[in-house]
Amino acid sequence: MALKEMIPIGASIVSFIIAAVLAAWVSKQKPGTQQMLDISNAVGVGAMAFLRREFRIVIPIAIGLAVLIGVAIGSTNGIAFAVGAGLSAIAGLISLKITVKAAVRAANASGKGLGHTFALAFRGGATVGLAVPAMALLGMSLLYFAFPSPITIAGVGIGASLIALFIRVGGGIFTKAADMGADLVGKVEANIPEDDPRNPATIADNVGDNVGDAAGMGSDIYESYIVTMLASLLIAGLIGTPQNLFYPMLIGASGLFASIIGIATISPRKMTDVNKPLANAFYVSAAIAIALNFVFTYVFLGHTQIAYALFGSTVIGVILVPVIQRITDYFTSYRFKPVQEIAASAKWGYASLTLMGIIQGMRSTGPFMIAIVVALSSSYVLASSAAPDPMHATLYGIFGTSLTAMAMLSLAGIVLSIDAFGPISDNAGGIVEMTGMGEENRKVTDEIDAVGNTTKAVTKGFAIASAGLAALAMIQAFQYEAGKIFHHTFDYSLSNPAVVVGLLVGGLLPFFITSQLISAVARAASKMVEEVRRQFKESPGILTHEVKPDYAKCVDVATVASLRELWKSAAITIAAPIILGIVLGPSAVVGLLMGAVITGIFLAFHLVNTGGAWDNAKKYMEINKQKGTEEHKIAIVGDIIGDPYKDTAGPALNTVIKLLNTVAIVFVSAFIAIFIL
Repeated sequence: MALKEMIPIGASIVSFIIAAVLAAWVSKQKPGTQQMLDISNAVGVGAMAFLRREFRIVIPIAIGLAVLIGVAIGSTNGIAFAVGAGLSAIAGLISLKITVKAAVRAANASGKGLGHTFALAFRGGATVGLAVPAMALLGMSLLYFAFPSPITIAGVGIGASLIALFIRVGGGIFTKAADMGADLVGKVEANIPEDDPRNPATIADNVGDNVGDAAGMGSDIYESYIVTMLASLLIAGLIGTPQNLFYPMLIGASGLFASIIGIATISPRKMTDVNKPLANAFYVSAAIAIALNFVFTYVFLGHTQIAYALFGSTVIGVILVPVIQRITDYFTSYRFKPVQEIAASAKWGYASLTLMGIIQGMRSTGPFMIAIVVALSSSYVLASSAAPDPMHATLYGIFGTSLTAMAMLSLAGIVLSIDAFGPISDNAGGIVEMTGMGEENRKVTDEIDAVGNTTKAVTKGFAIASAGLAALAMIQAFQYEAGKIFHHTFDYSLSNPAVVVGLLVGGLLPFFITSQLISAVARAASKMVEEVRRQFKESPGILTHEVKPDYAKCVDVATVASLRELWKSAAITIAAPIILGIVLGPSAVVGLLMGAVITGIFLAFHLVNTGGAWDNAKKYMEINKQKGTEEHKIAIVGDIIGDPYKDTAGPALNTVIKLLNTVAIVFVSAFIAIFIL
């Protein structure tokens, strides 16, 4: 095996080893009292029960699809689908296991101060951050080495996207149903604090943080990584230059090495602000990634104009990450004006706070759009203008765009590490509250939890941006594959009614799926509200600490309600491109994919930022000693409205966008064959 083939495999192995070392360090930390362990165990058991029941639904579907794809499209795509789906499920499980284990230890560490608590939570998150992209890079590398034709392993994208959508949607509905039920009855009606042990939905709420934010985000980033690399490989395959096919994998390897070094900069030390070490860790990783990308470019692509142009595209991708981070941070952090304006609007009532949150979320899409357009056009012009063959200038331009997305995702290790400490700190705060550890401990966990809310929003923005860039590359790859298989140049102009129909259908899908997901959360939450009210009514001693709530029943209610809603979004997303391809052909499918990207990425960014801003507006009031006031109660309702925005519908849309594209490109030969008939 050549050196360039060993680099991505070696990077993955090193990343796994460091992740194992971090996991061992977290495990050695003291978990606290027996009461704390009991709560942690209850959360872990509830989360695993949910995933087991979800997998009982998902696994038969996945096996059936693997067989169908293998028979209809080719055995290699069937194998690739199974690999993509299986590793996506493992990514979710790894994320879930480590966050449960780290949360109770972070809660116990809160007595040692902010620095130690933050470092413990971060290292727990870093275990996820290193393991998930390493698994994606290793899986893609081995698949490509076994079947060195990207189109024959495109099924890996469907497998990754489908399982990620199931875990994202199921976990998102679960967590927000539990969260809304706990908040509406506990904080608003019973006037008891968040995570109060008297609230029957508290354990379900903490379970939801793990299955939604931890397992869901792990599968989501894994899937983003897989689909983005697949897009780069498909375009490189169309160009036909062998060294280009390894370049996306080398970019992934450089990002992993860089993330390891960035993670190493975080250590348990005294601090007053966790934002600074997080920012430093990222900037160190970004700088090292750029340096390694240059080395790999020079060594393996040579001293040519196109090589440096492709390297320039990767630099654009790395730079885009902090740009998206700053945009998201500005619109979702309580340190800046938008969230403060939302908090101030609470004095005028519920309607004012709701409208101000929607306004700020919509405003955030403007700078986001500018950043995407600049990155897209810059990378395209840079790569296309340096193309060695003018006949392939367009393909090189698209390849440059896909490398920009790949460079973004190469930093998934550090970005996911920064994100994953969010649910850990959230759960740690719940354990502190439920065990009555004291106000000082809760202050520590609240501080890192507030930062975690913003970093979770940042990671969602990161995933959405990469989804848009990867999808645009996949659309171009689809067009070339359709032309190659059909031996025909299709009309993709707006004068073709099929394209216009596709645009309208694709533009509608994100809105339709969003309405479906939010209504699913509302239905599930109503069942949770009924259950919590029932327990308070039938056992008044719960509020006086005389009777212990039935936590398990609430977990079961959220599980059943969320799984009932699981299949609808996936069925629509898989069926839409296939049906349109059969009825109207490839031109309509391109329209559908383009329409879904245009509306989907902006709607998703609006949803996650609006929800994150409402959440932190509530946190801003609590930090400023407004807890328990009428304005705080109004902010709680805003947070409840935002829950399905930021944790269910918004994150699901970027997975929907990628699943549409991978389904289209895998099934292109099938529906073109039917179209011929």
